Amino acid sequence: MAESAAGDSTRNAAPRAPVVAIVDDDPAIRSALSRLTRSLGYAPAPFAGAEPLLEAADDAGIAVVVTDVQMPGLSGLDLLRLLHLRRPTLPVIVMTAYPSEASRARALASGAFAYLAKPFDAEQFEHCLGSVLGITRDP
Repeated sequence: MAESAAGDSTRNAAPRAPVVAIVDDDPAIRSALSRLTRSLGYAPAPFAGAEPLLEAADDAGIAVVVTDVQMPGLSGLDLLRLLHLRRPTLPVIVMTAYPSEASRARALASGAFAYLAKPFDAEQFEHCLGSVLGITRDP
């Protein structure tokens, strides 16, 4: 049966999955986190660095950013500060393979929602995304 009005098709559409921007200069990490994000029911948006994300952030419908700390060019902490100026309510999760109390304190003081030490497991990542997006899952 054909739709009688243009608005009818949006009424029956499934809700869109929240977009999770994944910012990491390592293609293997981007790919793995994209697959994990998709398996958790979110829409991954991978970026090879902070600069490409900044170019797309206003138009990509991003619900949360997951960024590595150490990247060429702008670091994850630089990205966090710039995003906080442009979109202060956009949550950012910072991850690093070189965790330290100093970088954790800087990230959280700069407004990071969470600080994850690589490697982290799927359950930790799922819990973090669920917390930031206000989504709870049945055990």
